[in-house]
Amino acid sequence: MGFERCLKSQGLAHNCLTMWYLRRSRLKTRLRGLWLGAWALVFGLSLVYVASLAEPNLDKMQALASQRYGAGAAQTVAAWRQLIEESRALSDSDKVNKVNTFFNRRILYKTDMEVYKQEDYWATPLEFMGNGAGDCEDFVISKYMTLQMLGITNEHLRLIYVRYKVGDTPPIAHMVMGYYPQPTGEPLILDNMIGSVRPASMRSDLTPVFSFNSEGLWVPGASASAADPTARLSQWRNALARMREEGLF
Repeated sequence: MGFERCLKSQGLAHNCLTMWYLRRSRLKTRLRGLWLGAWALVFGLSLVYVASLAEPNLDKMQALASQRYGAGAAQTVAAWRQLIEESRALSDSDKVNKVNTFFNRRILYKTDMEVYKQEDYWATPLEFMGNGAGDCEDFVISKYMTLQMLGITNEHLRLIYVRYKVGDTPPIAHMVMGYYPQPTGEPLILDNMIGSVRPASMRSDLTPVFSFNSEGLWVPGASASAADPTARLSQWRNALARMREEGLF
């Protein structure tokens, strides 16, 4: 019963005013409790997510590399771990350059059909380093996960699906890594086809189609996420699940 309706039906302004304030106070207390509970849950889940990223089981990953792929793969994972340790104190731009150089120089480009006998397969960093080869998505995923482990947050990182065109040849589907020094500014592009990291304005051969990370999916020109990437991209969802099993987070 609302305050005005109570006054008309009862004619007892003082009593109704008291009742109305009591009800409103109880409702506000209940809602405050629900909000606090919800925020506590979100905050708790966020802490679990951050903690899981901060403490990957790299010993497990190296053991799996040796078991599944052999001594050469274990050495690659060991070199990757050394890269992470040596890069922790660097500036973000230096981290980006070192991670880009590590994967571009150490891992070969091969198609999914050559490596996995599938048309499209998004490899985990362990699978990528274990096989010593992969396609553009595999380079990008490993760079993205490594940069996150080095403390660069999602607002600065996106996996960008593009159309790549050279000369008069038809454009091909391609994926690159975008590092945004300023979250709303121009990204620097990490690409397995080019050794150096370059601003997007210097990559006229690339036309962005959409971008994503572990928190959202964006179309060109949009500032807000258009969808949940794990719901829309099954390959990304499956790769994340395998990373979890392998000890990456």
